Amino acid sequence: MAIETNEAPAREKSVNFLEEIIQESIAKGETRVQTRFPPEPNGYLHIGHAKSICINFGLAKKYGGKCNLRFDDTNPTKEDVEYVDSIKRDIRWLGFDWAVERYASDYFEQLYEWALVLIRKGLAYVDDQTQEQIREGRGTVSEPGKESPWRNRTVEENLDLFGRMKNGEFADGEKVLRAKIDMAHPNMLFRDPILYRIIHAEHHRTGNKWCIYPMYDYAHGQSDSIEQITHSICTLEFDVHRPLYDWFIQALEIYPSHQYEFARLNLTYTLMSKRKLLKLVQEGVVMGWDDPRMPTICGLRRKGYTPASVRAFAEMVGVAKRDNTIDISKLEYCVREDLNKVAERRMAVLNPLKVVIDNYEEGREEQFEAINNPENPEAGTRRVPFSKVIYIEREDFMEVPPKKYYRLSPGNEVRLRYSYLIKCEEVVKDAEGNIVELHCTYDPQSGNGSSSDGRRVKGVIHWVSARHAVEAEVRLFNPLFTKENPDDVEEGQTWEDNLNPESMVVKKGYLEPSLREQPVGRTVQFERVGYFCPDTDSTPEHPVFNRTVTLKDSWAKINK
Repeated sequence: MAIETNEAPAREKSVNFLEEIIQESIAKGETRVQTRFPPEPNGYLHIGHAKSICINFGLAKKYGGKCNLRFDDTNPTKEDVEYVDSIKRDIRWLGFDWAVERYASDYFEQLYEWALVLIRKGLAYVDDQTQEQIREGRGTVSEPGKESPWRNRTVEENLDLFGRMKNGEFADGEKVLRAKIDMAHPNMLFRDPILYRIIHAEHHRTGNKWCIYPMYDYAHGQSDSIEQITHSICTLEFDVHRPLYDWFIQALEIYPSHQYEFARLNLTYTLMSKRKLLKLVQEGVVMGWDDPRMPTICGLRRKGYTPASVRAFAEMVGVAKRDNTIDISKLEYCVREDLNKVAERRMAVLNPLKVVIDNYEEGREEQFEAINNPENPEAGTRRVPFSKVIYIEREDFMEVPPKKYYRLSPGNEVRLRYSYLIKCEEVVKDAEGNIVELHCTYDPQSGNGSSSDGRRVKGVIHWVSARHAVEAEVRLFNPLFTKENPDDVEEGQTWEDNLNPESMVVKKGYLEPSLREQPVGRTVQFERVGYFCPDTDSTPEHPVFNRTVTLKDSWAKINK
């Protein structure tokens, strides 16, 4: 699959192929547009689902239609109310709401009745074979399948057995209901697909009322038909399922919903498999489904992403007909673009070096006015405290600097952001030769952005007053995997061997005091460092900040 790079995209408002289809329908007088988003509540939604949400809800909104939320809850052993609630929360966070909330389980009675119709038409039968026998009997792409010895049961016998299946007279796996189509069909999905299986398990909505549950291929199209979905939009892997989708609708002579497929979203350094993501959660590799390293929507939210940035990303990658892989830097580009406009600025030091300003009076304190967001004058200003001892980033000092180094060095001046000019007079080292402290002097006349003699300096660095600093745990997140394709493994390895041991680096940082009460979910820019958001673990006594994204795309450069 091709990998798209992180060049800033041209935001053309061209019409994608799904919009073309809808516009053609409208031109023919078919003005009603009804879509649906049909997740299975067996896990948390990820960035790929976010794209599908934006497409389904976005198309309905654009063309004056409606979008339903329908939970595909046909497997009680894997589904839970926890996932239902999380899905609804994620959709609303993205800025969408549904016309009606539906469940496949709402239609169990109707689906059962339609299965009886298929039996009466001679298009379905009860099979006693095991799952393994059915699998072996399907044949291969080059060889036809073998008919089940139970395929030619009478209609009466099939109706009786299917009713007894519904009444709970048989054990799990003892019998299934299959469509009777063509065991030699080139599309293997047509080789008598299973419609119902027996599962004696409590359903999160219907309890123990049912012990037979419909398969996805049987339930999906009929659910669309019941809701009179005009555009059933799926990802590309369901392309091969579409003929079967149509077959059921035609056989039952019900409302003809139509299925259309678009390419699913693949991201570099990211896995979208629910099964693999669940394994990471269960084995404690990550902190949970909402771990900021996870591609889940709740993980992005906890990391500090904004709904607008995710919607912008979905619009950027567009709707394609072929699978491709999108560079993760495009997602980061979108969040930077949004946060640059909306995030307030604060100062924080993550790799502190102590600086003592010798000619600043002991015990003296003052405050300087700092701009909250230069991109948004309405964000106003704040007051930042200053004192004799401050912290600066260790990277902002070099004892032996190269040419054109404009930050702090012995005998050199820099401006402290919003504050004074300081000059390094002395470097203090420990017994091992490590720099532990700097002694500087300041120009008392330079606090207004000038200096006592009008001199200017090129270097401007951020800082935090040591006396007022808020000590915080700062989590720096990198991609969860070391390879662009986590499934690209050497012989004898698994995808887990590609996990990045540096995916989360924890530092002790010092923050300006205004960040002590920063609300969870409100991302700020640590000036010259990156964008950060208070974590759900954060408390006033122990602030915890997650790095949402760096100021620049540093990861791609490191891995070239």
